[in-house]
Amino acid sequence: MTSELPDTRNRLIAEYALRLGDDALVLCQRLCAWVTNAPTIEEDLALSNIALDLLGQARTLLAFSGRSDGTNRSDDDLAYRRTEREFRNALLLELPGGDFAFTIARQLAYTHYTSLLYGQLAASADEGLASFATRAAKEAEYHCLHASQWTVRLGLGTEESHRRMQSGLEHIWPYAAELFEADDLTTRLDTEGTAVAPAGLRAAWEREVTGVLTEAGLTVPAPSWQATGGRSGVHTEVFAPLLAEFQSVFRQYPGGLW
Repeated sequence: MTSELPDTRNRLIAEYALRLGDDALVLCQRLCAWVTNAPTIEEDLALSNIALDLLGQARTLLAFSGRSDGTNRSDDDLAYRRTEREFRNALLLELPGGDFAFTIARQLAYTHYTSLLYGQLAASADEGLASFATRAAKEAEYHCLHASQWTVRLGLGTEESHRRMQSGLEHIWPYAAELFEADDLTTRLDTEGTAVAPAGLRAAWEREVTGVLTEAGLTVPAPSWQATGGRSGVHTEVFAPLLAEFQSVFRQYPGGLW
């Protein structure tokens, strides 16, 4: 990871890494709720392994962010000592798990996004981000395949599985749009070759996801609104309880170690 002295550019890179790390961390926590509750033992293991991959990504990104912003905060510091308003995850990732079809719909949207994102970020001018993305892109490819296969299976399954899969898509679609929001931070870092402006991924993402939905006999939703606010720390009402549960042990036993 970068060894430059803290400056404005490094703080911007730290904020960018924080966003990606928070996305992975919050979705990891949501997927963990499926442990022992998935439809099959094999799926229980698959979702657990995906959650572990996301946890590893989150730890790498948060630790990198803490070093880059000059505070030297650890991944634990950033995961457990921040308040709700200090998290920068997209709102899509904090939504309650819903049924299995909803979870797959969210996985479909997020994994195709990260597969494209990390594939391009692997060429980042920042050595640390490039190294992370090279490793994460391989994991994202597997996560993407898992979500796509389940989408087709549910879409072409029974009338009930098709209905639930379509319902899940309708629910998450307005939130998926936030993943591609443009702002000054990503535009500046993208211009200098350090980060990837998410807006530039939207067309490829739509082609990929539309292909999966077409194969599954599902309809691409056409929402009349889109979510926003997560990148600036304005979250949904379900995020505070999620964070309280996630941070409860750390706050009850501050400084405790395994």
